[in-house]
Amino acid sequence: MQQWWMVGVALLPVEALAQNAQGDVQVTIYNSGVSLVQDARTLTLPHGRSRQEFSDVSAQIRPETVTLGGPGVSIVEQNFDYDLLSPDKLMEKAVGQLITIVRTNPATGAETREQARVLAANGGIVLQIGNRIEVLRDDGLPVRVVFDKVPDNLRARPTLSVTVEAAQAGAVPTRLSYLTPGLGWTSDYVALFDEKVGSIDVQGWVTLTNNTGTTFTNADTLLVAGNVGGATNRFATMGDDAAIEQTGSETGTRQRLGDFYLYPLAERTTIANAQQKQVSFFDVKAAAARKAYEFSNGWLGGNDVPRSAATAIKFSTSRAGGLGDQLPAGTVRVYMRDARGDPQFIGENRIPHTPMGSSMSIRTGEAFDVKVKVVVAERTRLSNRRWRTRMSYIVTNARDVPVTLDLAQDGLWGDVKITNQSLTGERVSADRVEWKVPVAVNGTSELTATFDTRY
Repeated sequence: MQQWWMVGVALLPVEALAQNAQGDVQVTIYNSGVSLVQDARTLTLPHGRSRQEFSDVSAQIRPETVTLGGPGVSIVEQNFDYDLLSPDKLMEKAVGQLITIVRTNPATGAETREQARVLAANGGIVLQIGNRIEVLRDDGLPVRVVFDKVPDNLRARPTLSVTVEAAQAGAVPTRLSYLTPGLGWTSDYVALFDEKVGSIDVQGWVTLTNNTGTTFTNADTLLVAGNVGGATNRFATMGDDAAIEQTGSETGTRQRLGDFYLYPLAERTTIANAQQKQVSFFDVKAAAARKAYEFSNGWLGGNDVPRSAATAIKFSTSRAGGLGDQLPAGTVRVYMRDARGDPQFIGENRIPHTPMGSSMSIRTGEAFDVKVKVVVAERTRLSNRRWRTRMSYIVTNARDVPVTLDLAQDGLWGDVKITNQSLTGERVSADRVEWKVPVAVNGTSELTATFDTRY
């Protein structure tokens, strides 16, 4: 609804509603988009049944998940009022009611007041003033509307109303718990790679996002890495998983919750509504790392025009010589220092939730000077069910330093045999063989391999 008609809104004094303000808050935020809020508040309760209002709860609260615990306290009924106070809402709720229209003469400053009944507030305000019908228009004159009360079901903030039964009167410590969407977190990593030294500095940042409609003040915040409640995709995304060359199997000291890892923020923080906040949660200096060139070829793949090899930064998350931690899923952005010593961005790659001890390969882009040409040199049918295929991989290096290419041939399913190869490769999985191909300065190297396959 447009608000052009309303220059000001005034409310006549009304009796304040007794509310229990937000207390000591603990927030547990999951990757799956749901969060657990636990709010410790001390209530002053009469003996027996009373209605308590909890302000500053999430506007997206899932009411069916609400629990209120405290000695001698039980919930009889609860209501969640999420219709928030605004000029438009006031007018909508005032349909059929009397309001006061105050107009100010711009020349004299004199005010005139009229009682009006609101007939409609749908796309515009229609009023009945005495015997005439009037539509509030933007006629350039200062106009404001005075309401004598706030409608009972409008709240300045999201409010949970709970009817409780107390065994005795007095101050009672309680804990309000509920689940809510609208709170989220993602992780990002800034990596500074030093090629000369062969090391990498990695800092992890958590980005907290709050769209719940309320602020959580000085909250004790716990992040849970993992997909809760069956939220895992059925099929993994190749873009993320490709960053892990070998999955780790080390057990770390980080606290777990079932099969999930916990990342508590070191200090309490205020998560304001409609805000993004970055908090550091991980900082490792001088972990061993190296630059590598990679090229993967699909079965029977060939290219007449040489293709660029991928540039990758390789390191480990192991305890010995690596990052020494489990990494929640996120984006790794890699920087290198230029000749002036200034860090410059060279690429980024997503990683999945990564166990400690994993071998990582963060692809940062395509190499300008390292190219690969793949040729299906010969393909011969040996029988109705067997084929012999000879492949040639030609690698060129236009750099002023020697390079080693990590060359992989994929698609080697079943009982594939390598009957001949100019370099000894390693079968790293059921369908993949890798070779390390050295190429001299401004040089060319050729790898040949012959495969005996069913197809």
